[in-house]
Amino acid sequence: MFCRSTCRPLLGSLPPRTFSTAAARSSRSSEAPFRMAVVGSGPAGFYTAYRVMTKLPNAHVDMYEALPVPFGLVRHGVAPDHPEVKNCQEKFEDVASSPRFRFIGNVSHYDAVLLAYGASQDKRLGIPGESTLNGIHSARQFVGWYNGLPECSSLDPALVNAQEAVIIGQGNVALDVARILLEDIDVLRNTDITEHALAILSQSRIKRVHVVGRRGPVQAAFTIKEVRELMKLPSVAFHPVDRSLIPADLKSLPRASKRLMEVILKGSEALVESAPKSWSLDNCLAPNRFLGGIQSPNDVAGTEFNVMKLTDAFNPLSKTMATGQTLQLPSDVVFRSVGYKSVALPEFTAMGIQFDESRGVVNNDGLGRATQVLAIDQQTSTCRQVPGVYCAGWVKRGPTGVIASTMQDAFITGEAIIQDWLSGAEFLRPKGDTAAQGWNGVRQDKDSHTERSVSWDQWLQIDRAEKQGGKELGKERKKFTNTRDMLAVIQ
Repeated sequence: MFCRSTCRPLLGSLPPRTFSTAAARSSRSSEAPFRMAVVGSGPAGFYTAYRVMTKLPNAHVDMYEALPVPFGLVRHGVAPDHPEVKNCQEKFEDVASSPRFRFIGNVSHYDAVLLAYGASQDKRLGIPGESTLNGIHSARQFVGWYNGLPECSSLDPALVNAQEAVIIGQGNVALDVARILLEDIDVLRNTDITEHALAILSQSRIKRVHVVGRRGPVQAAFTIKEVRELMKLPSVAFHPVDRSLIPADLKSLPRASKRLMEVILKGSEALVESAPKSWSLDNCLAPNRFLGGIQSPNDVAGTEFNVMKLTDAFNPLSKTMATGQTLQLPSDVVFRSVGYKSVALPEFTAMGIQFDESRGVVNNDGLGRATQVLAIDQQTSTCRQVPGVYCAGWVKRGPTGVIASTMQDAFITGEAIIQDWLSGAEFLRPKGDTAAQGWNGVRQDKDSHTERSVSWDQWLQIDRAEKQGGKELGKERKKFTNTRDMLAVIQ
């Protein structure tokens, strides 16, 4: 998550400066005061802040978040029946307890700015019916809906009259959506899923879920944990996969892929007829168009796919080719799960920050330093670093990986910041300038504004109120799903 309204006072309008890491420069002591602003309060921002604060004892970090609540996708993206994945919040709370850390939620005084605002949009299919028919949703919206993301609270997935669901995409998010649709409602009651989502899911009539992919199971992006969880759902059967898409000799596959195929093949042995609910991996299908119903032409009723063929079914990198055939699947509700993407902030141009629209990332050196491409020839490109601007997480590398990989990525960015600071590199403020004021400077600039920011202590009030509400319902927490209710409990 990110707050567009606060980026201008954070970034300012300083032009990029060219410099070489090999050039002679005066070094800085690790004791020198250092102030960094972090845009976004998800795992990438917290882990980078942790690294920098650990190595630089006088580092002060101010973390800016658009919402009154922190933790990004850990709060709004992790499935509610995966509480163990949220254990990283304990580390983040340790970071936040430091007197050198400040959280500013609901909203040019820094040496550095870390861009860690994640991927706020989802990719679209760009096929007929996607934008005109009711009942087609993005997985990102659905996940935000059941996790209490305020911007998704008004979503109506229309599950009451739906029996067949189609999920387009075969990543872990797609399997999360499938599992939530098929999970026993009593299991979900004990999680931190929102009450309005629980009410609608309890009325759901979904009986069959298709998880559709353009390629085969060997090429799928999901991991064994998510597949195994779906296979273990009680009273939910799995439709057998096309055996021709899995090699007879699994030993030829990499170890992780071999174990995954073993789980899929074992699940294919179960009887489908006796189960009240079922799901399937529908492979080698590329979405072509969505179809409206005969009686309800404005509502999705089916999805037409182009049947694809793999050039090498057992090669994880295999490409596909069209066969010229099509196939239709009944679709009472559709979830699009083909990836997220980051978007550029309006202030980037003035700052000289370049954004790769095709990849959805800030141009960077791979270590987290924002870069500006000056020239490109056939073999090399000439770049310069944008002083004091860094990135981490999905806005750095693209929307891939899990929290563990985000942690490692964030540590790499943190090390780059530390190295630059100690070696005397240029940052946002010219050398010899007065010390950066951080939040105090931003607060002075905003004294005339009426915006209400939220501190960490105030977030803890929201946290306690949610936990108390959950205690009354016999669950971990009852999440607030709109900003108004969050702010109302702050004293």
